[in-house]
Amino acid sequence: MPSRSDITYFGAGPAALPTDVLQTASQALVDFQGTGLGIAEHSHRSAIATKILEEAKADLASYLDVPEDYEILFMQAGGTGEFSATIYNLVGAWVTRKQQEAEKAGADEAKVQADLQKQVDEQLKLDYVVTGSWSLKAYQEACRLLGPEHVNLVADARTINHGKFGKIPEESTWKLSRNPAMVFFCDNETVDGVEFCKFPEALAPKADGTGPIVVADMSSNILSRRIPIKNYSLIFFGAQKNLGSTGITVVIVKKSLLPPVCPQPSPTLLRKLGLPIGPIVLSYEIIAKNNSLYNTLSIFDVYIAGLVLNKLLASFPDKVDGQEAVANQKAKLIYEALESQPDAYRIVPAPANRSRMNICFRVIKGGDMDAAEKAFLEKSKQQGLEGLKGHRSVGGIRASNYNSVPLEGAEKLAKFISQYAKE
Repeated sequence: MPSRSDITYFGAGPAALPTDVLQTASQALVDFQGTGLGIAEHSHRSAIATKILEEAKADLASYLDVPEDYEILFMQAGGTGEFSATIYNLVGAWVTRKQQEAEKAGADEAKVQADLQKQVDEQLKLDYVVTGSWSLKAYQEACRLLGPEHVNLVADARTINHGKFGKIPEESTWKLSRNPAMVFFCDNETVDGVEFCKFPEALAPKADGTGPIVVADMSSNILSRRIPIKNYSLIFFGAQKNLGSTGITVVIVKKSLLPPVCPQPSPTLLRKLGLPIGPIVLSYEIIAKNNSLYNTLSIFDVYIAGLVLNKLLASFPDKVDGQEAVANQKAKLIYEALESQPDAYRIVPAPANRSRMNICFRVIKGGDMDAAEKAFLEKSKQQGLEGLKGHRSVGGIRASNYNSVPLEGAEKLAKFISQYAKE
């Protein structure tokens, strides 16, 4: 049987964790800092848990240079839960803004509600840029919760790529709504290997600071490159790719979308307007008010995330910029190995949109692609290269080049790619 040191794991998630992080966490799971109890046994409302939570938030803010006017929330339900949470919370914020505008004009309660109903019916829109499987799921969830009449498909990448994902439509073709409740995009599509190389210019804030409320799913590329956080109103990400283990989701949200500036409308008002009322555990207002501890948060998973952040900060004095350089170097090695053997491999996404985190390709050598890919996977496992099978919905090969994959692991895969093509 292989040892842990023999394996380089390229699985898409849950991803591998640094071995030293796991060793520290395993000891803490049995006895945390001499307390006689494991970290998973300590109350989530204890001083120990609070310290772990606060340190993880502070380290994340330091690593990514999160501005002070943003709140960091630890939640549950994964990225998929955030597809719903963003809708509930940002539609609520939109209603609150419209309500505040009407009340400032001096209208009475009946007039305010009538005006709100008219604006909901005629103006409420959520915009979605669909570039892969996950942004498509987010778009579909919005249609399910609000109805398609309130959801605007800004762009669908399949329309420019023969019905498949793999390209990002030119921004000049995007059809953005006027003053939407939010504009959503997925910064890196894990399944399809597509990544935005930079923040979309079409969504950039204006000189006066105004602009659309931009929401991004960064579940699979967070902590791998610098983010212009000020351009976003909300960023969310599951921990299980680059931050830690499965079980927690992080939200970085502008404080201007939370009380006291923007309290959520009452459930009574939302019911009268025919809008959905979200579960309380998905309420950013409630989670923020309770310091992420409204219900029982998995402090063990927060602890692991904290260990990962400690390791990143210790490894890279220049913080995320240092990790970005390594991530780019690893991706370059793997893509160059694939490009050097065009008779053996076909990279799926277009060059301008290739993900650094999820490198998707097909093995075309020999004519029978299924047989060739099966052989490739078998041979790769013999070399200790695990987790390379593509997502079940698209097939092929996928090398997930997350932060935990060392440079040596990327070099090993690049060497195998070249050798296999020559066999």
